[in-house]
Amino acid sequence: MFVDLHGPALDAYRSAQTEPADFDAFWASTIAESRAAADETDAAELTVERIETPLHAFEVYDVTFPGFRGQPIRGWLRLPRHADGPLPVLVQYLGYGGGRALPTENLIWASGGFAHFVMDTRGQGSTWSVGDTPDPDGTDPQFPGVMTRGVRTRETYYYRRLITDAVRAIDAVRAIDLVDGSRVALYGRSQGGGLALAAGALAPDVLGTIAQVPFLCDFPRAITITDAPPYSELVRYLSVHRREVERVHETLRYVDGVNFARRGRVPLWISAALMDATCPPSTVVGAFHEWQGPKELTIWPYNGHEGGGADGDVEVLEVAQGLLLG
Repeated sequence: MFVDLHGPALDAYRSAQTEPADFDAFWASTIAESRAAADETDAAELTVERIETPLHAFEVYDVTFPGFRGQPIRGWLRLPRHADGPLPVLVQYLGYGGGRALPTENLIWASGGFAHFVMDTRGQGSTWSVGDTPDPDGTDPQFPGVMTRGVRTRETYYYRRLITDAVRAIDAVRAIDLVDGSRVALYGRSQGGGLALAAGALAPDVLGTIAQVPFLCDFPRAITITDAPPYSELVRYLSVHRREVERVHETLRYVDGVNFARRGRVPLWISAALMDATCPPSTVVGAFHEWQGPKELTIWPYNGHEGGGADGDVEVLEVAQGLLLG
């Protein structure tokens, strides 16, 4: 069934989320600090190591790069075998609970004629695909999952670290001579879509951002209209930590896709599904309306959080080819 607004009511919806006065300064200093940390002696180094796989059509490289505060983040770089010169690259961010998976998985994007870099997700990778990157920062009490990890302050919140990793992934691929760092596009679905929105706003010189049924958008509305996880983790936390409602909502303002969208200038392709209880369509549309660059919205009326599924993948592939190869 439809779980949220639809038709003219959905078209007319605008998010009530507000932005902190120091939003830009906070993210500028966060990214700058992490870039500076990459030069320290104990920071992770960018490494790119070709690995052997049974794949005949692709070459796969095991990548480590310095993310938040120089901490090591893993990834896979996949290239069509016998590529002619450095290729443009699609950077992918992953959905909630997932990791970079095995080197032989997730091959559709590199089959499109460009390079594909998938960023591992710190502290996740144990739900629907395997990951290899820990989250070394300790936190205060939290509800199981990562939504409330460090949520008491903007400085300690988990998504500060993960969003910074997403920006640093773009820095990393631009330093790899196997790819054309001047031609980079971003892609993600669910949590990955939220990261693509954030990174597309914080790295405004990418060619475009593709976000399928994005998570992390319009928190004030999202956590009051769905009981589905991961948003429900915040509700469960606040049902116990009753006196922390204001401080938690203050933290969430710094990572909300709506506030990042207000800074988005690159072309955006975004999708929502009318039967999606995980990322209700109004939360996606709330971010879409705030995006300042060229934008297109696809609505899947009879789908849940799978969005367009295989049809959506074809749409993403065609958009990515237009951005990177057109």
